[in-house]
Amino acid sequence: MSVKLKNNIVSTFKMHGLTLKGDATKYLHDVLSNMGADDQNEHLEKLIESIQKLPLESPVIGREHCELSIADINHETSDENLEVFKVTDVFSIPHFTYNNETKKFTISKVEKSLAPDSSWKIKLFLDRYNIIHQRTIRHDLFAPSYLLNAREGANKFELKTLDYLLGSTTKLGDVIVLGMLTQLKEGVWYLEDPTGVVKLNLSKTNFHTGLFTENSFVLAGGCYDDEIFHVNALGFPPPETSAVSRQFLGNINLFGGSAELNSNELARLKQLEMEDDNAMFVFISDLWLDDNKVMQKLRTLFDGYSPTPPSCFVFAGNFLSRAYGHEHLKVLKEAFETLADLIADFPSINETSRFLFIPGPQDPGPCPILPRPGIPAFIHEPVMKKVSNCIFASNPCRLRYYSQEIVIFREDIIVKMCRNCLRYPNDNNIPNHFVKTMVCQSHLCPLPLHVEPIFWSYDNALRLYPLPDLIVCCDRFDPYTISQSDCCVTNPGSFPRSEFSFKVYWPSSKKVEDSKIFS
Repeated sequence: MSVKLKNNIVSTFKMHGLTLKGDATKYLHDVLSNMGADDQNEHLEKLIESIQKLPLESPVIGREHCELSIADINHETSDENLEVFKVTDVFSIPHFTYNNETKKFTISKVEKSLAPDSSWKIKLFLDRYNIIHQRTIRHDLFAPSYLLNAREGANKFELKTLDYLLGSTTKLGDVIVLGMLTQLKEGVWYLEDPTGVVKLNLSKTNFHTGLFTENSFVLAGGCYDDEIFHVNALGFPPPETSAVSRQFLGNINLFGGSAELNSNELARLKQLEMEDDNAMFVFISDLWLDDNKVMQKLRTLFDGYSPTPPSCFVFAGNFLSRAYGHEHLKVLKEAFETLADLIADFPSINETSRFLFIPGPQDPGPCPILPRPGIPAFIHEPVMKKVSNCIFASNPCRLRYYSQEIVIFREDIIVKMCRNCLRYPNDNNIPNHFVKTMVCQSHLCPLPLHVEPIFWSYDNALRLYPLPDLIVCCDRFDPYTISQSDCCVTNPGSFPRSEFSFKVYWPSSKKVEDSKIFS
């Protein structure tokens, strides 16, 4: 081993605050030994840049980190190893926590359970706050001027914490604080962040776009006087596009499923995605399998698509139109068997299309708490036997198709949001307010836990950071499609209640089409 090259490798890593293990040093020496001095230094810089994008838990670098980075630099990838269609059960998603000291996301190794101790409830809200806070402070409106490129209008405001207000003995004007809305006393609103709690006066507040509910995170602007924060304007933290988020995340995979994708793999997936311009997804919600008219319309749908089958049919519950008491499970199993027979009548669809099933609020499950596991196996057994490619996923469900990230969520959430919001919007564009709320909160269900219970240790399954390419919110509310911060949010509506309308998504163009069965 060349002592000069070894020392160069070790010292270069030390300059960037990194320490190499012995096996990593030997591996890099073997890789770089056949290069010239200039090429060695250039390769080392690229290697360190790639390693710094990995989800490092410590500054100690092992051989596995170096191998991942070398593969990224050398573009070692093949189409055979690329996953085109991957459904991820949200209960298996790694739990990442943002570290304020290192300014990076690290994997939490604490074991999860459905009934954790009370510290997880605190962690739930603290994790939500940290994700939104780190996103907000680098926005042009709040980021320090030395982090910006002297753009006009940048760095207009300074974000304060509540301890700054609580520690003041004089009146403070024009203060902006990021915090969580809460009611420590019924009917009395407070703002809370990790440093304290302050009482709010909302009598003269100008509310921006959104549905402001308890436990939502807001930017409150106003003056602080007599231990009360008099809020002049209340809005949500600015959203951040996925492209901007990934500049800071690097190769870290918060979405779940496949391991980190290097830049070359991602580029190849995007190329394959564009070439597959015939790929399409069909989204249907409230597929009542016990309703004869629904089944007739579904047969018409299959008949129309049989010449050119879609890539995937996504069926969301509820899968029965009403409750059947003690016979509910038996009726549902028989209904799935009828569906399996219907699909089998169309061989081209059965052999070509995938079928993805998402449980609804009234479908059988352990309890009405999010996230929910998929339909139990003994119920969907007939479908698994007769249908070639079907998946009974969790709710919510995460799907990666080529390079695109798709989140599918089945919950009648808009009505709950409207019933529990601090102030009902003046206009009738409720979907726009809802989408703005969800995107800015980076969360599928920004409702108080007593309204929509969530398993505390699995709250990360409902996060929307970075924003995916498509969010399908299956809701009984009227169908809509809205784009916000390069993220498309759509609702197919209730299939039987919306005169048998559904949505079709074309991944190659990222377009959502409104569709309906008329015959």
